[in-house]
Amino acid sequence: MLTWKDVIKFSVNGNPTPDKRVEKTEAEWQNLLTPEQFRITRQKGTERPHSGALCSIYDEGQYNCICCNTPLFDSTIKFSSGSGWPSFTQPIKENAIKYEKDTAFGMVRVEVMCNTCDAHLGHVFPDGPEPSGLRYCINSESMTLEKEVNHDH
Repeated sequence: MLTWKDVIKFSVNGNPTPDKRVEKTEAEWQNLLTPEQFRITRQKGTERPHSGALCSIYDEGQYNCICCNTPLFDSTIKFSSGSGWPSFTQPIKENAIKYEKDTAFGMVRVEVMCNTCDAHLGHVFPDGPEPSGLRYCINSESMTLEKEVNHDH
């Protein structure tokens, strides 16, 4: 289980190696994504609080990156944070998420991105529920919910 100490270590010392990499040109991403998805995932935008389609959905399934379809979060670790964005306590796998220190807007935060394609997802904070204490605050526009997940690999 990842903790805030692990998150800070990744943001300072480098991230875990992803299972694969997906790289496209800006024009290729623009062709694949809606303008709002592109603004959030490729230009580090943020959706308005409580505006995202996945905010109040708690269906079983897996949350995948909207850009490359990499699994990011499982519905079992989603919780209602009251923040206005979908919130999770852990990534689906340690190497699914990439962490970078973000000093924009006069704050020090930790940005979370898809480790496969570098899509901006949101931020992680150390004010989540136990046992991890983490709150991954993620834009709805950066994910898709796959409701039928086959766990028989």
